Amino acid sequence: MATLIHPTALVAPGAKLADDVEVGPYTIIGEHVEIGAGTTVGAHAVITGHTKIGVHNQIFHFVSLGEAPQDKKYDGEPTRLEIGNHNVIREFCTFNTGTVQDRGVTRIGSYNWIMAYVHIAHDCLVGDRTIFANNASLAGHAEIGDWAILGGFTGVHQFCKVGAHVMTGIASVVLKDIPPYIMASGQPAAPYGLNSEGLKRRGFSAESMAALKRAYKILYREGNTLAEAQAKLAPEAANHPEVQLLLDFLARAERGIIR
Repeated sequence: MATLIHPTALVAPGAKLADDVEVGPYTIIGEHVEIGAGTTVGAHAVITGHTKIGVHNQIFHFVSLGEAPQDKKYDGEPTRLEIGNHNVIREFCTFNTGTVQDRGVTRIGSYNWIMAYVHIAHDCLVGDRTIFANNASLAGHAEIGDWAILGGFTGVHQFCKVGAHVMTGIASVVLKDIPPYIMASGQPAAPYGLNSEGLKRRGFSAESMAALKRAYKILYREGNTLAEAQAKLAPEAANHPEVQLLLDFLARAERGIIR
């Protein structure tokens, strides 16, 4: 293992690194860190806290993973950061651990592409196969669904949820929940139709696309209240699982949805 860890790196004795983990120059890895097989860590990174990182992740230079949350209530509790497998985490990203006031863990899934200067705050949940463009930021307790794409400089307010397959435009300010499948942009973010091109690329059938177009019309074009839209979506959801996912999300939209 020593041949894969640069001699200037500082790896605490209690850290658990798989035999083939590579660690670059001047990187610091703390006592309670676990890193899985095939993961590479660049130069000048700091990985600390109770942090568990899966297999085959590419972690670039100057990142900070597992540092204390930026929350004044935090008092040194042993909260956690968990990162899945096959993620790319580019330069200067900062991911914080959770807080005891919430779930106690910040969790990032697998196969995510996370570009430079992205901040993921305490207690956030990020799904699989997302893309965070440069400088996208999540405030505490935010949730990002699978396959979502956050445009550069997108800011997500605390406790907001962004549904699966959503795409946001550059510099979007997300103040309310964004239902699945939608393109959103603006300050504050507003809906601009379905993320049709993204859905086609991911293999959604013509039948599924038609069902989602009907669902979008019910939710955004007919002047329905949220409760009325949910009632009208229920029959569609019975026959189309992708509409059921939308309906399930609306039931959890505690901050209201973008309009």
